[in-house]
Amino acid sequence: MNAIHSTFRRMLDDTRGVTAVTVGLFMTLLIGMMGFVIDIGHVMYVKRELQNSADSAALAGARQINCCATSIAASTATAYSAAWTNSTTQGTNKNIDTHLYAQMVSGYPKLKCFSSTGISCTGPDNANGIVVQQTATVPMWFASIFGLSSIPVTATATASGTGGGAGSYDIDIILDTTASMGNTDSTCGMTRLQCALTGVRLILNRLSPSADYIGVLAFPPLSAASQQTKDDTCPSSSPTTTAYKNVVTGGNPTYQIVPISHDYQTATYGTLNTSSKLVVAAGGSTCAGLAAPGGYGTFYADAITAAQTDLTTNGRSGIAKAIIILSDGDANATSTNMKSTEVNNQCTEAVTAANAATTAGTLVLTVAYGSPTSSSCTTDTGAHATSACATMQNMASKPTLFYSDDANGCSSPSQSLTSLLSIFSSITGFFTAPRLLPDTTT
Repeated sequence: MNAIHSTFRRMLDDTRGVTAVTVGLFMTLLIGMMGFVIDIGHVMYVKRELQNSADSAALAGARQINCCATSIAASTATAYSAAWTNSTTQGTNKNIDTHLYAQMVSGYPKLKCFSSTGISCTGPDNANGIVVQQTATVPMWFASIFGLSSIPVTATATASGTGGGAGSYDIDIILDTTASMGNTDSTCGMTRLQCALTGVRLILNRLSPSADYIGVLAFPPLSAASQQTKDDTCPSSSPTTTAYKNVVTGGNPTYQIVPISHDYQTATYGTLNTSSKLVVAAGGSTCAGLAAPGGYGTFYADAITAAQTDLTTNGRSGIAKAIIILSDGDANATSTNMKSTEVNNQCTEAVTAANAATTAGTLVLTVAYGSPTSSSCTTDTGAHATSACATMQNMASKPTLFYSDDANGCSSPSQSLTSLLSIFSSITGFFTAPRLLPDTTT
C-alpha cells in the first residue's frame, strides 16, 4: 500500500513535459488568434475595395444626372460598380473583383434630390445626386473552425451631380465669328455659330454664378466697343468688325463682347437671366445672339492674349482662370488685314499665345470645330509648318483639354466625344465636377 501511495505521489510531483503541454496549448491559442486577425484583415481589405468601387460608381453616375433625354445615370453607376450579373456570371462592370461575388443592394442605385447642395434637380432625372450601395459576403478561413464561416460587408457612396463646383473660376470664352461660322452644320441643324452658342448656353446653365464669372470675346475684332450692343442686345443689324492690324492692346477696336460677369442666372439655379448681356449674346433670350459678320479671315493669337490680359486685369484675386476657345483653327488672314510682324506663322503665334497663358497659370481648353488636318495654316512654313488640327491640340494646356468634333480627320486622342453639345457638356463637367457627399446628406 505504501508502495502504491509512493508511486502516485511521485507521479504528482513529476513536472517533466508540463512545459511542452503548456507551449502546445499556448501555440494553439496563438495560431487561432493570428488566424482570426488574418480573417479580419481580409474583411477590412474587401470592405475598402467595395467602398472604392461604390465611390467610383456613384461619381460616374452623378456625372450623367440630367444629361440626356433618356436617363442613364443609374445604368452608368451600375456599369462602374463591382456588382456581378449573378452569382455565377461576373459580367462586364468596370470594378468587378473576380474572386468575390458582389451585389447591388435592392433599390440601388438610387437617384436623389438633395435640398442642401444648392444644385438644381431640374431635368429628365429630377435629381441632383445619387446613392450607390453594394454588398458582398466575405468567406472566413480560420474563424470557420469556430463556426464563423462568413461575414457580410456593405459599402455606401453618395455623390452630387454636376453643378456642385470643382472650385471657382474666372472664364473667358473666345468664339470664332468669321464668315464660315454662318454656314449650316447639318449635324445640329443650325448655323455653326448657333450650334456653338447652344454650347455656351449649356455652360451658363450649369455653372454657378456665385462661384464662376464668365466673359465672351470673338474674332474678327469689333470696330469699336460701341458695337458690343449689337451682340448683347437685340439690334436689327450685325456689328461691324475691323482688320486685325487695327487692334491695340487694351484699346479700341476690341475683341471683348461681354466683360467678365456673373448675372447669367436668376435667383433660381439653372434658370438663365434673359436680361443678362452674357445670356443675350449667347442667344438665350429672344435675340439670336452673336452674329458672324466675318470679313477679315481667321487670326486668333491676339484674341487669346486679350483674354489672358482681361483675366489678369479684371479677374478676381486668388481665383483660378480659364480660357475656352472654339474655332476651326485655320489661321491664314491675308497680309492686308495683318500687322507686318504677324503675317507669317499665324497658327504658331496662336500656340505661343496659348502656351504663355498656360505658363501664367490659366487653363486653356480648345474645341476644334471642323479643323482640317492638311492644306491649312498656309502662313506657317519651314520649321513652323503645321495644321489647324495640330494647332488647336497644341494650344490646350494638357491633352485632356483638347476637344474635336472629328471633322476632316481631326480627332482628339484623349476625348472621344464628337457632338458639339456633348463636348460642351464635358467642359461643364470639368468645371463642375461631381463630388462625394456624406451619406447623411439630405
